[in-house]
Amino acid sequence: MNAPALRLTVLAALLALCVIGATGLGSSFIGPDRVIAALLGDGARMDTVIVWTLRLPRVALAAAAGMALGLAGAILQRALRNPMAAPSILGITDGAALGVVTFLWLFSDEANVLTVSIQWQPLAAIIGALAFAALVGLLTLADTRRRDPVRVILYGIALSALAKAAVTLMMIIGPVYRASQALQWITGSVSAAHWIDVGVVTLGLAAAVPVLIFMRLPMRQIVLDAQTAATTGFSVDRNRIALMVLSVLLTALAISQVGAIGFVGLIAPHAARLFHGQFAAGYLVATAMIGGMLVLVADTLARTIASPLELPAGAVTALIGAPLFLMLILRSQRSNV
Repeated sequence: MNAPALRLTVLAALLALCVIGATGLGSSFIGPDRVIAALLGDGARMDTVIVWTLRLPRVALAAAAGMALGLAGAILQRALRNPMAAPSILGITDGAALGVVTFLWLFSDEANVLTVSIQWQPLAAIIGALAFAALVGLLTLADTRRRDPVRVILYGIALSALAKAAVTLMMIIGPVYRASQALQWITGSVSAAHWIDVGVVTLGLAAAVPVLIFMRLPMRQIVLDAQTAATTGFSVDRNRIALMVLSVLLTALAISQVGAIGFVGLIAPHAARLFHGQFAAGYLVATAMIGGMLVLVADTLARTIASPLELPAGAVTALIGAPLFLMLILRSQRSNV
């Protein structure tokens, strides 16, 4: 077994251990042997009900959403040739949050009752994410220095601040149906997981696989500077837009189901570079598995460290991601001195 395959095997084993551990933890602890037996259909009836009905949908959704967010971050960083690029930095995540709060604000009456089905909420998140991604794209296209990837990040940060301000104002002015639940969604939570949600995210990941296989060569070439790429006949702008669209779709898909969990798209690609290597075979697979583990571990900590209270998983990822982002900014500044 070669080195990249060995590293991927190690990550797969770690992810499996995280799944088993997270499934066993809860108000009633289930040991790893009992979890495995229940997963294989050989466990006690009560263990099987707890594992398959109550815990595994949440565990699977956290892992799948983390994979989508990790992939989205890796694609975005490669497309913009900037290690600080991430969906949460570019305003995509906050755009989704604004979409959800706008939905709740528009369809809440004076009695604070939602007048339409809450099942439309994920669609509102997707619309918000796509709208803010389109705004970032339009501002970049209108900029005479649009070939500079840093400009995209600056526009994203500005729009992200705008979305946060709008969300705060709408939450204060109201009425917003289930304001506390909306606030928890904005921070990021996997508490309302169902198997249908797992299926939606898993299908999205499956659909992204052939696209990524098809674009594996452009993803390698896009790291070239514009002049070098032009000599090879490679269209940097066209492929950058295609990769950014794929990143936005993966982000919108994930956060529409688990809320605005931030910084996973920033942390997972960096961890994969350190452990696996950016240009080693299976880099995106490594990033996806690390992203899945990040959200899964964060959600497990969020529901256990303050039990019976449940913290938003996004708060845990932000505690890790925000200092890392500051470190990357400082490192970037030093390298430019």
